[in-house]
Amino acid sequence: MSIGDVGWGGPFDPENDEFVRGGPWWRHALWVAGVTAAGVALGWLGSLFRIGPEEYGLPPAAPGALWPYLAVWSAIGLGLASVVRSVAVRVPVYAPSEVVIGSVLIGTRLSLGWRPEPLEVAALALAALVLVALWCVVALRGAVVVRRKQAMPPADH
Repeated sequence: MSIGDVGWGGPFDPENDEFVRGGPWWRHALWVAGVTAAGVALGWLGSLFRIGPEEYGLPPAAPGALWPYLAVWSAIGLGLASVVRSVAVRVPVYAPSEVVIGSVLIGTRLSLGWRPEPLEVAALALAALVLVALWCVVALRGAVVVRRKQAMPPADH
């Protein structure tokens, strides 16, 4: 009995990250929360040298509280992860967690080191959403192409 037999959403193959992710809703919610938390945490860790005391690194890039940026990027990450996961439930998506973690990590790291205004944070969020949307469009298009090839009768030569 393998993991694929007990309903983990597809065949378990460490080399193959591209399969349809089925399963109960709580598994999807747990994945969305997990990749968002990972992206925010990695972004925060990556910017520690810019937000810590001056004797440990560079002087802080900008004054201000960090928590609002962490909260905003957590909300943005939940939205991005939900979009990717909703597509991954229907068609195979290559490296879904990497695209979400990378987008949230970069946004969090830039926001904590730079402390942008709300409009600039919205622009970063829009850029992340465009990246995720393109990633999902490529996955959906690939699934359409594969289905067409499977539906076509073999050519006689």
